[in-house]
Amino acid sequence: MGSVLAGVLQLLALTGALALVHAPAGGYMAKVYSSRRHLRVERWIYRAVGADPDTEMRWPAYLRGVLAFSLAGVLFLYLLQRLQGVLPGSLGFSSVNPAQSFNTAVSFVTNTDWQSYYGEQTMGHVVQTAGLAVQNFVSAAVGMAVAVALVRGFARSRSGELGNFWADLVRGTLRVLVPAAVLGALVLVACGVIQNFSGIHEVGQFPGGTQQWNGGAVASQEAIKELGTNGGGYFNANSAHPFENPTPFSNLFEIFLILVIPFSLTRTFGLMVGSVRQGYAILATMAAIWLGFTALMTAAEFSHHGPALQAAGGAMEGKEVRFGVGGSALFAVSTTLTSTGAVDSFHSSYTGLGGGVAMLGMMLGEIAPGGTGSGLYGMLIMAVIAVFLAGLMVGRTPEYLGKKIGAREMKLAACYILVTPALVLVFTAASLALPTPPHSMLNPGAHGFSEVLYAFTSAANNNGSAFAGLNANTDWFNTTTGLAMLLGRFLPMVFVLALAGSLAAQRPVPESAGTLRTGKPLFAGLLAGTILIITGLTYFPALALGPLAEGLS
Repeated sequence: MGSVLAGVLQLLALTGALALVHAPAGGYMAKVYSSRRHLRVERWIYRAVGADPDTEMRWPAYLRGVLAFSLAGVLFLYLLQRLQGVLPGSLGFSSVNPAQSFNTAVSFVTNTDWQSYYGEQTMGHVVQTAGLAVQNFVSAAVGMAVAVALVRGFARSRSGELGNFWADLVRGTLRVLVPAAVLGALVLVACGVIQNFSGIHEVGQFPGGTQQWNGGAVASQEAIKELGTNGGGYFNANSAHPFENPTPFSNLFEIFLILVIPFSLTRTFGLMVGSVRQGYAILATMAAIWLGFTALMTAAEFSHHGPALQAAGGAMEGKEVRFGVGGSALFAVSTTLTSTGAVDSFHSSYTGLGGGVAMLGMMLGEIAPGGTGSGLYGMLIMAVIAVFLAGLMVGRTPEYLGKKIGAREMKLAACYILVTPALVLVFTAASLALPTPPHSMLNPGAHGFSEVLYAFTSAANNNGSAFAGLNANTDWFNTTTGLAMLLGRFLPMVFVLALAGSLAAQRPVPESAGTLRTGKPLFAGLLAGTILIITGLTYFPALALGPLAEGLS
């Protein structure tokens, strides 16, 4: 079987699997977030935190819950790393230094999972399982809660109430993520992913000495790492490591885990607003962009320029022979178009244009299908902007799902789409203008610029993948990427929840002959065009200096 045909068959199998689970998974999540019943274990948690799950919250109260919970998570994870040296199960590793502890704590709480360290040489079992794995669950649940709050803003009227953050957080964790992660972990163990708490072992005899490997609860962490679009690997090689991803089937299954919740949430959205067609329009836009980027990445990596690439059947540098070009390209697109950041190959080794495709996927705002929760609310913000543009073209007050898009709503949407580009471009410019940060670049010229641009694009968009040529374990990059992750996660959430509150307080507007039919293919095309134009106008100069210059040279 040829490499191209194998890649196409993998894409078809993945698309079929996602289509099969879309309706049941989306319907189940709609029931979870609409239910008025509380499980016994959930009531215990509510009592422990002193929350009343039946109390409706307006957007300021909902936001306070998000920020307070996330701040507590940062502090706990920071202290856990600083105390690692005296904790049991540390595998002899010392405490993590303050700058890296801050960066890692922020990284996992913001669902970024950016890692400026070697996991198997830095973190012991307690920090990995009680710290990082726990945040993999709850950070994803926070994103889903904010997305559901925005959906309620569209669905409700004249109330301003968005539900209860604590109830949404607990339900998303216990009813959605935990059972799905358990099933995912069982499949991964069956594929050969390790699951243990063994210590460090010396393996083999090499000219330079022996090699050391340590075990860990990898399968359970790998499942939620992909399912919650987190991305932080137990090992430095991430999903290219055979302990995390041993076979082509496990590779395809991990991609499925990455995409299943973000794509299925479009069904949840359609059911909660009372129009499944609206969900299909959002789904169609996400799927079209994802398929288009997969085709672009695959074409870039299969381009046979030069005898080495012709002999290998594609650009095999930095890729696992177990997965080949097709499986690696599919993984790279899926992980950068979501907020996952897991890698089964090294993006720095991709062709210039292939690396640019991965970078552009993050620059879109990771909305096709995006992160767990964050992809849906990001896409809905873009839908608001698309409706506004359509209204300008026909001279009519824009409406979306029966809600008028006025000056307040557009200001909030505009602030949302401006935050991340500002963080990416300002921090990149500062890193290149100052004398010390450029020393972290492994390569000169356009590729070196791409390393820095990719790092801040990944951090500000809460992706977490790296170009693998930048030494990010410095005080400058630990601090600035940490700030980019914090601001890139929570400032957009402020605008999303404020928009949700504004929409929920409105009276519904009845449809008329001039109402834009947002459940039609025409709107899906308008939405996709809006996304690509806004991103292109914002980032094209930076892309021209990096991956485009390299790819065309």
